[in-house]
Amino acid sequence: MFIGHFAPAFAAAAVSPRAPKLGTLFIAAQLVDWAFFGLAIVGVEAMRIDPSATAMVPYDLYHMPYTHSLLGTGVWAVIFGLLVFAILREASAGILAALVVASHWLLDFVTHRPDLTLAGGDSVYGLGLWNLPFIAIPLELSITLGAFYWYVKRTRGPVGPPIILLVLLLIMQAVNWFGPHPDEAGLGLYVQALIAFGVLTLAARWVGDNRKHKRAMGWR
Repeated sequence: MFIGHFAPAFAAAAVSPRAPKLGTLFIAAQLVDWAFFGLAIVGVEAMRIDPSATAMVPYDLYHMPYTHSLLGTGVWAVIFGLLVFAILREASAGILAALVVASHWLLDFVTHRPDLTLAGGDSVYGLGLWNLPFIAIPLELSITLGAFYWYVKRTRGPVGPPIILLVLLLIMQAVNWFGPHPDEAGLGLYVQALIAFGVLTLAARWVGDNRKHKRAMGWR
């Protein structure tokens, strides 16, 4: 799952005016992937290209105990939630940020083939919807578009920035699904992924800076 991970970010921003801004929530949504590609660059975690891995994604994510185990994701969630709380001095903001981070493992569990662990052990988990594109594609689009619509409905501001963000998300997802995949995993792929996350985060920050939650403005 790629843009589907941002659905909890949109939902968290929509649910409460005390939520962190959208840019922060976009970091939360992909925090464990930020960490994975960073650790892959230095050789701590690893992946390889295997065209037979799944029908949709040729990634064999065979070693990622510190980011994509349930325990590892939980640790990242707690750390990020505490950081947000320390900066914003708002408990609900920290909790929402932590929940968005934690959602990453659950969404990956739905789409990944069994390559997720509970605490880095040998037992692996994943429902493997990447092998069922006719389910995975509508699911990812529907949760992302639904959460985006809820966010726009619950906030007020210029319509241009969120539309541009949505277009960026859909373009990147189309490339992820239908574009050519690399022949091998390496620095180029890892940096490319980090750049994509960075571009989307900057766009989300722009959107969040230009929209206000209706409840914070006294609207119902």
